[in-house]
Formats: sequence, structure tokens, C-alpha cells
Amino acid sequence: MLRTGILNPAVLSLLARVRHTNTLVIADRGFPFWPQIETIDLSLVDDLPTVAQVLEAILPAVSLGRVFAAEEFRTNNLPARVAALQARLGATPLQFEPHVDFKRRVPSAIGLIRTGDTTPYANLILESA
Repeated sequence: MLRTGILNPAVLSLLARVRHTNTLVIADRGFPFWPQIETIDLSLVDDLPTVAQVLEAILPAVSLGRVFAAEEFRTNNLPARVAALQARLGATPLQFEPHVDFKRRVPSAIGLIRTGDTTPYANLILESA
């Protein structure tokens, strides 16, 4: 029986299938449904869990090459929220791009984890190292 780390078996299975340069999406509650991508819905109520909480939970289990976020995340949120994301990623490059370009990356992802996050443009695409 697992006693620490990620306990959700669907999330563990998804993470185990991410290989070098594969991507994984962590999405907010309003992100569109992509029928061709395995989706694990962790949303419970507004802001539970958040994208940041899911990121925090999976970071110890993954090796990241870079992270993609929508440029609109910077323009629709306080600088402190943007700085907190950059600080949490440490040396992992965070690349901002227009939301329409961000969504073009989604169909090639291994999977998507949906959260209850209500933060504007909180979605992230994690690229494995």
C-alpha cells in the first residue's frame, strides 16, 4: 500500500507513461475537453485542487525539461502569482506563449489532469526532460 507521494492510481499510471520530451497538461476547471487525450479529472469544487497544488505534488516524481504557459497568465494575474510559479519551477525554463499557440500543443500530450482551479489561464504543459 502506498503511504507517501502521489496516491491516485490514475495519476501514477499517467506519470509512468511520460517519457523523454513527452508532455503532460495540468489544466484549470474551464479548459476544453480533448476527447483524444486521456483526462484525469481531479476537480472537486472551485479551487480544489489548484494547478499549483497538482504541480507541487508531481514535481518530486518527474524530471522536467521546460514548462509552457499562456502569455495571458502574466497579463491576467498579479506579478506575485507569476513569480511564485517561476520560483517553484526553479531552474526549469518557463516559456510563455499566446494561449492559442499553447492550445496547439495539447493534442500531442500524453494526458491531461483537470483541476478545480479558477485562476485565469493557470494551465501548464510540462515537457519531460
